[in-house]
Amino acid sequence: MIDHERAIERLGHWIVDNPARIVLAFLLVTAVFAGGLGGVEIDSGTERFFESVPEHHTQQYVDDQFGATFETGEDTTQVIVTDENVFSKRAVLRTLELQQDLKSDPSLRVSETTGLATGIAQVLDPFATTPEQRIQAVETSTPAEVREAALTLLEVRPQITQVLSEDRNLREPRASATIVVVLHSVPEGDQATLEAVQNRIKGTAETADGDVRVFGSAIQQAGFDRAIFESLSLIVPTVVVFILLCLVLAYRDPIDLLLALVSLIFALVWTFGFMGYAGIKFNLMMIAVPVILLGVGIDFGIHAVNRYREERVDGTEPRQSMLTANDQLLVAFSIVTVTTVIGFLANVTSQLEPVREFGLVVAVGLVFTFFVFGIFLPALKLLTDHKRDEWGIGQFSITPFGGEDSRLGGLLRSSAVVAKRHPFVLLAVILLVTGAAGYSATNVESKFETEDFLPYADHPPQIEVIPDEIAPSEFEITDTSNYIKDTFKTTNTEQVTVYIEGPMEQANALKIVHRAGNDPPSSFVREDGRAVSEGIIDVIDTYASQDQEFAAMVQRNDLDDDGVPDRHLGAIYDELLRSEYADQAGQYLTEDRRATKVVYQVKSSSTQKEITADARAFASDVHFDAEATGDTIVFRALTEALMASAVVSFAVAFGLTAVFLVLVFWLLEDRWSLGLATMAPIVVAVVMLVGSMPVLGIAFNALTATILAITIGLGVAYSVHVVHRFIDEYDEQGDVHESLLTTLSGTGGGVTASMLTTSGSVACMTLAVNPILGQFGLLTAISTFYSYVTAIVVLPLALRAWARVFG
Repeated sequence: MIDHERAIERLGHWIVDNPARIVLAFLLVTAVFAGGLGGVEIDSGTERFFESVPEHHTQQYVDDQFGATFETGEDTTQVIVTDENVFSKRAVLRTLELQQDLKSDPSLRVSETTGLATGIAQVLDPFATTPEQRIQAVETSTPAEVREAALTLLEVRPQITQVLSEDRNLREPRASATIVVVLHSVPEGDQATLEAVQNRIKGTAETADGDVRVFGSAIQQAGFDRAIFESLSLIVPTVVVFILLCLVLAYRDPIDLLLALVSLIFALVWTFGFMGYAGIKFNLMMIAVPVILLGVGIDFGIHAVNRYREERVDGTEPRQSMLTANDQLLVAFSIVTVTTVIGFLANVTSQLEPVREFGLVVAVGLVFTFFVFGIFLPALKLLTDHKRDEWGIGQFSITPFGGEDSRLGGLLRSSAVVAKRHPFVLLAVILLVTGAAGYSATNVESKFETEDFLPYADHPPQIEVIPDEIAPSEFEITDTSNYIKDTFKTTNTEQVTVYIEGPMEQANALKIVHRAGNDPPSSFVREDGRAVSEGIIDVIDTYASQDQEFAAMVQRNDLDDDGVPDRHLGAIYDELLRSEYADQAGQYLTEDRRATKVVYQVKSSSTQKEITADARAFASDVHFDAEATGDTIVFRALTEALMASAVVSFAVAFGLTAVFLVLVFWLLEDRWSLGLATMAPIVVAVVMLVGSMPVLGIAFNALTATILAITIGLGVAYSVHVVHRFIDEYDEQGDVHESLLTTLSGTGGGVTASMLTTSGSVACMTLAVNPILGQFGLLTAISTFYSYVTAIVVLPLALRAWARVFG
């Protein structure tokens, strides 16, 4: 007998000899972990995804250096005003009156309001600094004067277009909506106060004339938090009810069912207690943690009880039955736990911190689940059965699920029969299905969209059927967010910023910046062969068109007469910064004059990939140090990080799992090749899963990017259970076919039950109010089903081939 067998035997004997001590020890450990539950904090939203990519830090640095073109920071509220024409005198007055109402209410803590109406009023009266004075300036002006003031504002401050709807016409001028930015004097980080303020602003806006919407970081954060709570409130009870139904069918014994539920609670308390002690926050992705642990935990529980009952039904007494079950299952559980942990832990290779934390927490939770269901549940089951005998409480059922005489057992054995009688036909079908899925997989996409994290704007059918008493709320933040995105598209998607570092007072510095716009890439908007852009050169041109002396100064220093000064740039900047264009110049030139930024317009028809590639190549050609940034590039960087996360985590999970299984079967059975046979079904399952994603319209996103590694982790468990039981039967019977029949009718029943509970549990996530969770739950359920099917259909063929070559 080799060492591992002795170790397993000693552990099995220790469990059956000390059930009361083990139960007590686990109770004490659970009490310790329960102390960490209070330390679990909620971290909703998407900010930490952005913080994981360098491009976001570049964008923040640029905003800090120059100020964001369109300020919507954490202490601001966006008030969206919709009108027939927001440039009309009536609409400007209406907007200013709303701003006055907001400023006059001390509870709203408004320090300033800015927007189109404020700008028009200041052009009409530069000395109008209060809401009342601005209203008076507009009231005493004619509609024609208001129109002229608007045209002047658009010329002097072209960045004001960022708060205008996409349907704007700057020549008339006309637009159907505008954004008023409200700044608050709220202590930094005081989200509770800011949320209360923004909710009160909503109340004020609702009493205003016309269509007025309110959006802000605090109410959005509150919406995220409520979405997490409501998703948990829907998913977890549904999973529990589903698991209860499955356990009733699998156990047919209320006491065994109760033992399984206690074990599940222990595993969850340990996992979330660990999160609290480790300081890991509960984010949207973490909603999947309890669902996965419940599914995997009940998988272990069904296998443990099922195997124990297989011995009991033959008349073996409880202690020996548990010893036999433990001798076999502890090895299988250990292998399954390591492979599953590898699958989830592979996600720590991701560039994205929330994905790394998700993989770590699930991996730790799976280790806890192994201890609870591998040691605690057998001890508790044995202790309970002894007490039942003492108290005269009979067993409700000891019949294993899916036994040899059951219809399920007969159905499962059919795959072994087909593998024996028609192996080449079965192989041809497998190759055909895998090939078709592989072709479909070439169309899978990767993307990161904030909308995936927002609650549904319109509930999907599976949520619509939920009774109103327990149905989730309607989330206004999604409608407002979508309205802003659709109405003000240019604020996010039609421009990129190139940040340029260099001595901007140096002769020819502006020439270098100007020449960069010659012959731009195909995704950049062109006009007369040059890239359409806004930068410090445009501010100089605007001021020069308004001031003859400054124009003469620029012309004297323009040696080649191309409109861009070549020398004495410091003096030109000094004069510009003393003018009314100083604020506008400060948006494109740093105070130390060591850096500038240029905002380039890009084609809305171009893809994120095309724009990002062109912008990066464009920046690399600038003779100063330059870097491209902007929302488009940040989102593309996140998309690239997601795809890299999916590929790298899958490669790590697949490689480590294959190596581990080869080593394990070499050490345990002296048959390393069994590790390769065990991996065969999961290859088919992964290809089928990725091939299904384009058909379902699902891309790799922040959560589904983990699915490939997870499929390895969860899916290989079914193959491990089948192979481990098969090799025991094969060593005993010496016949491949008979060993497969026994395995599929015995372990196959437990595998089927665990597949139903795991896939059914994660499928309950489709009830989440966030699309990203629903997609993840659906894909995980499908991957679990595919892994089960391939373990039942592909594995018998692989094991017959293994026996022929290596057996």
